[in-house]
Amino acid sequence: MKDFDIIEFLRNIVAIGASDAHLYVEEYPCMRKDGEIFKFTEMPTLTDDDLNRSLETLVPKHLRSNYEQYLDLDFSFEIQGCSRFRVNTSRQLNHRALAIRVIPYKIRDIKELNLPSAMSQFSMLNNGLVLITGPTGSGKSTTIASLIDYINNHYAKHIITIEDPVEFIFTNNMSIVSQRQVLLDTPSFPDGVKYALRQDPDVIFIGEIRDKETIISALKAAETGHLVYATIHTNDAVQTVNRIVNMFDPGDRQFVREQLAQILRGTVSQKLVPTLDGTGRRPACEILVCTSTVKDFIVKDELEEIYDLVKKGSFNKMITMNTSLYQLCKAGYITPETALEFSDNKNELQQALRGVYHGTFAAQG
Repeated sequence: MKDFDIIEFLRNIVAIGASDAHLYVEEYPCMRKDGEIFKFTEMPTLTDDDLNRSLETLVPKHLRSNYEQYLDLDFSFEIQGCSRFRVNTSRQLNHRALAIRVIPYKIRDIKELNLPSAMSQFSMLNNGLVLITGPTGSGKSTTIASLIDYINNHYAKHIITIEDPVEFIFTNNMSIVSQRQVLLDTPSFPDGVKYALRQDPDVIFIGEIRDKETIISALKAAETGHLVYATIHTNDAVQTVNRIVNMFDPGDRQFVREQLAQILRGTVSQKLVPTLDGTGRRPACEILVCTSTVKDFIVKDELEEIYDLVKKGSFNKMITMNTSLYQLCKAGYITPETALEFSDNKNELQQALRGVYHGTFAAQG
């Protein structure tokens, strides 16, 4: 029987158009395509030896001497001429497991990604903080890569990315792009941001805000006149503000609200929704633009007022998730059932789809 060949397997899933691979001991090799998991049942189930050989191939040189001591580890890998990959190795039931994300060479622009045109405003800023949110696998990294590449292709700036691991690789065009990997080029996200401020940046991308120290670094960078992009795990664009504020002690939260109100330029929450024709997924986006009114609501901790403002229509090209789902449904890209499945406010969307709700949806549809 032929041994499992991780390189051949990865080449195959790239050719198929998969977004991820999942490899577990005593399980068939799996891939994710268009949001669905598929098992390669024509292949043998994987063994400990298969996973160990795969890791010996994938693990980068700087980790090979000690990677076995880590229970969880992230790193990147490249098959020249095929694709880059983000790899996570973990343990489950005392066996190694691998989750591998395909990172294409080509960085697609906002139009190619079928993102709202309003997204382009966030690549034309000179300073402030822009947060991209959404669940794992919702396309956050791809969206930020598109924004960064737009700057790279249109402006003469110094862009610094701090990632864990580095995903999309940028080729210098009008800008200079410095890409730093946590644990390889810098000790941590907060350290990466701290030292980036001494490297004459115009734009800083923070791969993920995981803790208070990282958000403090991001806020400082934005306060000192830089444009900062970052991702954070929240359910919607408005609740992102709450998530950040709640990282701090109660006595500090009002100060943080005032700080955020000054530097936040916008938040985007996105989900990837399966299309009606089964050929892929479309992004549904909630976009909050930090206007003077929004800033006032942030300071006063009146987030529900922000929701109402976003619902009122296309002012500053803001849009709710339900409106985005409604528009995708109306345009024939997704079914009503799919729209409702991905909605966090199903009653409101159901009313819109029945034609009962005549506010935002009718105005923006």
